[in-house]
Amino acid sequence: MSAATTTTATTEVPRSALVRAFVASLSGTALEWYDFAIYNVAAAVVLGPLFFPSSEPLTATLLAFSTYAVGYLSRPLGGFLFGRLGDKIGRKRVLVTTLLITGIATLLIGLLPTHAAIGPAAGVLLVLLRFAQGVGLGGEWGGAVLLSSEYGNPEQRGFWASAAQIGPPAGNLMANGVLALLGVALTDEAFMSWGWRVAFLLSAVLVIFGLWIRVKLEETPVFKAIEARGDRPSAPISEVFRTQTRPLVAAVLCRVGPDVLYALHTVFVLTYLTTQLKLPRNVGLVAVLIASGFQLFLMPLAGWLSDKVNRRGLYAVAAVCGAVWPFVLFPLIDTRSWPLIVLGVVVGLGFHAFMYGPQAAFIAEQFTERLRYTGSSLAYTLAGVIGGAIAPLLFTALLAGFGTWVVVGLYVTVACVVTLVGLWLGRDPQPEDEVQPLSSTFNVVSK
Repeated sequence: MSAATTTTATTEVPRSALVRAFVASLSGTALEWYDFAIYNVAAAVVLGPLFFPSSEPLTATLLAFSTYAVGYLSRPLGGFLFGRLGDKIGRKRVLVTTLLITGIATLLIGLLPTHAAIGPAAGVLLVLLRFAQGVGLGGEWGGAVLLSSEYGNPEQRGFWASAAQIGPPAGNLMANGVLALLGVALTDEAFMSWGWRVAFLLSAVLVIFGLWIRVKLEETPVFKAIEARGDRPSAPISEVFRTQTRPLVAAVLCRVGPDVLYALHTVFVLTYLTTQLKLPRNVGLVAVLIASGFQLFLMPLAGWLSDKVNRRGLYAVAAVCGAVWPFVLFPLIDTRSWPLIVLGVVVGLGFHAFMYGPQAAFIAEQFTERLRYTGSSLAYTLAGVIGGAIAPLLFTALLAGFGTWVVVGLYVTVACVVTLVGLWLGRDPQPEDEVQPLSSTFNVVSK
C-alpha cells in the first residue's frame, strides 16, 4: 500500500485523551529524570568519596562525573535501539520498556555496596548501572515527545510536545527536594552512610505509578494511521541517515547549547559552591530546587508561545541570552549571597526553559512522520554526547587548569553558538505537509 493511501475511517481524539497523553508523557519523563537527576546531584556531593575515594577531593569529583558522562554516552545505544523499534512496533510498547530499564537500574544503585565494602568492583558496578540508565533514557525522550504531540493538533505541537520537556525540571525538582530534605533531617555522617540511598530506592514507587499511566494509554493516532496504510519503515535508521541528513544535523546541533547550559546550572554550580566557595551543600540544592519550580511553568509557556510566534526565532533569542548569562551568573555566585545565587540559577534555567520548551516540537518537525521516533531519538542522544555528557568534566577540568570561571563561561558561549547554527540549518513547520494528511485520517477535538 502506498504512503499516499490513508484509511477512510475517521477517529475522533477527545480532549480527555489529549490530557491523558500529556500526563503520560510528562509523568514518564519526570520519573526517568528523577532517576537521572538523583545520580547527577549525588555525583557532585556523595558518589566521589564513596565509590572513588582519593586524597584529592577534585580527583574524586572528576571520577564521579566520569560515570555521569557514561549515562550520556550510552544514550545513543538506547536511541538507536528503541528509536528504531518505536517507528516499527509503536510508541507505547517501547516507552513501557524504557521506563522499566531506567527504574530498575536506579533501584540497584541504591542497593550497591560502596568501595569500602567491595573495593574497586563498586565503581565498576556503578558504571554499568549508570550505562543502563542512559540506555533507557536514550530511548525514552523521542517516544515521550511523540506520545503527547501525536495526539494533538500539529498547529499546537509546541505546547503538547512540551509535556516531555517538563519531565527534566519535574524530576530534578523531586530529586533535589528529596536530597535536600534528607540533608536537613540527617547528620552528614548518616547521609553519607545510608541516607543518600533512600532517594534512589524511592524510584521503585515512582516507576510503578509511571507504568500504570502508560499501560492504560492507547497507541497514538498518527502511528495507527501509518500502520493502517502499511507505511512503517523497514530500516528506519539507515533511512534517516540516507534521506534526513540535514534535519538530523540541525536537530543535533540545536540541542548542544541547552544541554551545556543545563549541566552548568544543575550539576557544576553545586560543585563550584561546595569545593571552590566552601558553602554548605544545601545552598546549591535549594537554588536548583527553586529554579526547577519556575521551569515547570516556563517550559509549557515557552512551548505555547512558540505556537504563536516563529519557533526558531524564539529558540534563537533564548540561545543568545544563554550565551551571555554565565558572565553574569558567576559574579552573582561569587558574592556568596544566597538570594543572588538563587537569582543566578533561576534566570539561567529560565533561558534554558525558553530553548528547551519549544525544542521537542522543533526537533519532531525536522523529520517525516514515519521516521520521527528514530530521527528524534538519534538527535537527542547524539547531541547528549557532545553536549551534556562532557560538559561537567570540561567545566571541572577548565576551572582546575585555568583557575578562573571565565573559560567556563566561554565554553557555554561556544555551545550556544553551535545551537544557533543548528537553528539556521533547520526548517520551520510546514502545516500544509501535515495538517491535511492527518486530518483525513483522524480529527482532533481541541476545544
